[in-house]
Amino acid sequence: MPTVGWHIEVEFKEDERDVNTAAALLLRLPDGTELRARGQAKRNPADPAQPRIGEEIAAARALSDLVHQLLDKAASEIEAVTHRPAHLRT
Repeated sequence: MPTVGWHIEVEFKEDERDVNTAAALLLRLPDGTELRARGQAKRNPADPAQPRIGEEIAAARALSDLVHQLLDKAASEIEAVTHRPAHLRT
């Protein structure tokens, strides 16, 4: 069986004025589906600037969104084959 890989593109935008970091993810699946997810992190203004930490939090939240989208897609595909409700858990 050949090895299959997926690539996720991640972009960050940081707004120092609002102490906000946003992550945007794009996943292209072999079937042509593109899933997009977003996550946010907001730093307490009293905390020192640590851009990497904001990126990690924003990316984790975007990945969490992506997890739910992938589970929903898989459930829909299972239901299309079985004609029964699929219940997938995170």
